[in-house]
Amino acid sequence: MKGDGCQVKQEWKAFARAIAAASKREASVEEVEALLERPRDPAHGDVAFPCFRWAKKWKQPPQAIAQMLAEQISHPKWEQVEAVGPYVNVRFNRERVTQEVLSRILHEQGSYGSSYRGEGKTVVIDFSSPNIAKPFSMGHLRSTVIGHSLVRIARKQGFRVEGVNHLGDWGTQFGKLIAAFRRWGSEEAVKADPIRELLRLYVRFHEEMTANPELEEEGRRWFKKLEDGDSEAQHLWHWFRKESLREFHRIYDWMGVTIDHDHGEAFYNDRMGPVVDALREMGLLRHSEGAQVVDLTEEGLPPCLITKSDGATLYATRDLAAALYRRETFGFDYAWYVTGREQAVHFRQVFAVLKRMGHVWADRMEHIPFGMMLQNGKKMSTRKGNVVLLEEVLQQAVARAQKLIEQKNGTLADPEETARQVGIGAVIFHDLKHDRLHDVEFSLDQMLHFDGETGPYLQYTHARACSLLRKGKAANVVPGSLSLPVVMEESWRVVTYLSDFPAVAAQAFDYRDPSRIARYLLQLGQAFNHYYAHVHILQEDGGKEARLALVSAVAIVLKEGLHLLGMEAPEEV
Repeated sequence: MKGDGCQVKQEWKAFARAIAAASKREASVEEVEALLERPRDPAHGDVAFPCFRWAKKWKQPPQAIAQMLAEQISHPKWEQVEAVGPYVNVRFNRERVTQEVLSRILHEQGSYGSSYRGEGKTVVIDFSSPNIAKPFSMGHLRSTVIGHSLVRIARKQGFRVEGVNHLGDWGTQFGKLIAAFRRWGSEEAVKADPIRELLRLYVRFHEEMTANPELEEEGRRWFKKLEDGDSEAQHLWHWFRKESLREFHRIYDWMGVTIDHDHGEAFYNDRMGPVVDALREMGLLRHSEGAQVVDLTEEGLPPCLITKSDGATLYATRDLAAALYRRETFGFDYAWYVTGREQAVHFRQVFAVLKRMGHVWADRMEHIPFGMMLQNGKKMSTRKGNVVLLEEVLQQAVARAQKLIEQKNGTLADPEETARQVGIGAVIFHDLKHDRLHDVEFSLDQMLHFDGETGPYLQYTHARACSLLRKGKAANVVPGSLSLPVVMEESWRVVTYLSDFPAVAAQAFDYRDPSRIARYLLQLGQAFNHYYAHVHILQEDGGKEARLALVSAVAIVLKEGLHLLGMEAPEEV
C-alpha cells in the first residue's frame, strides 16, 4: 500500500483542526498547522500551539487563551491536552502511534514513503553532462549526484523518469583539441591513457595560445572542418568521443549511477536547421550585428542568440532542438535541467523562446541550479589545468575506507566491495548533505572523515541495526503488543522521525533538493544511536519483540533513504 501521509503529521493535522474549530474559525486549519511546533521539553507533550497572535484581537493574555482552548478540545486518541503558559500542548497516545508507524513500515518495506502523485506523468531530467575528451572532474560531481538522486526521488513519487546525459561533445573546443593533437599528440600516448593525454593537450593549447594568438583561429578552422564533414576531423572526433564515453561509463558503473540516454549536443546537429526555419517562419528572428537572435525584451531578458554571423549555431539552438525532441519522444509533463546556477539566464531564454513558439508546455520546464564546487575558494577550471579528477578522489576514498574497515572488522566476507560502498558513499553524501544552492568547498579530509555528519556514519548505523536483527534472530519481525516501558522518550523520538519519512521524501521532490533527505537521515541516525546507547535492545523480556520491530523499521528507512541519495547500505561494515 502506497500513501502520502505519516502518522505523527496526521495527528498534528487533527490537533490543528481542533484548534481551528475551538477558535470559532479565527484561523484556517492550514494557518494553525503552520504555527504548530514541537515543545523544547518533551515532558510538555508532542506538539504545541502558541496563542500570542490572538491576544490583541481577543483582548486577553495568551495564557488565558491557551487555558480556554485546552478546556474546549479533546480527542479519544490523545492522552492529554493542557495549557502550559501561552501554549496549548497535546500528548499523543504514543503506544498506538508507535504500533501504527511500525506496522506500516514493516508491511510496506522499501516502498514506505512512496506516493502515487506522479502516476501517469513523465519527467525528463537532464544531468551530469561532462565534456567529451576531458576528464570526469570533481566539477561535474554535483550535477551527477544531485541529478541521479532527483531521478530516484521522482520515481519514489510515482513518476516515470527519463534520465538524459547531455554530453558536451560539440563546439569550438574540439577544433582546438584536434589542432593540439595534430601539433603535439601521438596515437600511442592517447591509447595508453586517453583522458589524461587529451587533457594535457587541451591545457597546452591554451597555454601556447597566450604567446601565439593565431592558434585560436587554427582551432576554429578545424571545428569548421568538423562541421563540414572533413574525414580526418570526423575520425579524430569519433575516436575522442568513444574513448571518453568508455571512461565515463566505467566511473558511472563504479558509482552506481544509471543514465537512460547518452544524447550529447552532436545528437541534435540535424535537428537545429528545422528549429531555425520555424523561428524564421514565425517571424521571431531578428538580425543583430550579423547574428540572428530572438528579442526577449518583453520578458526582461537579453536577446537569445540562435546563429552567429557565420551561420554557426549556439548552445541555445541545441537546447531548443533537444527540448522539442524530448517532448516529441517522451511526451514529458515536466523537464528539469540540473546545471550550475550560472546558467540561469540561458535557460530562462530557452524557455521564453519555446513559449514564443507557442509551446505552452515550456511552463513545466525548470532549471535546477546548484552552487559551485570550489577549491581554495575558487571555481575549478579544466582550461587552466587546476582540476581534481573524480576517479582519483573515489580511489582515495575507497582505499581509506578499506583501511578503516580492516581495523574494525577483519572478518567481512567481501571487504573490497564494502570499502567501495563506504568510500564512494562518503563522496556522494559530502555533496548531497549541503543545500544544493550552496557552494561546496572541496576537502578530501572532510569528505572522507568517517565520523559525525558523514555518509559512512549512516552506513555504520544501518549495519549496526542489521547486526542487532541478526543477533536477535528477527528475520521477519512484526510489532507485537507494545508495553509502556518500550515507548520511552528515546524510542518515541525515533518513531517520530520514522513517521516523518514520507513527508521528507515529498519535500525533497517539491524543493528539488536531496539535502532534505540527507539531513533527515542524520537526525534519524542520531536518534537511533541515542536509543541504542540507552536501551538494552536484546534483553530477554516481554519488550524484546517490540524493540526489534523498531530496529527493523530504522534499518528499512535508512536503507531506502540512502538509496534515494544514490548510496548503498551494507549490512556489515
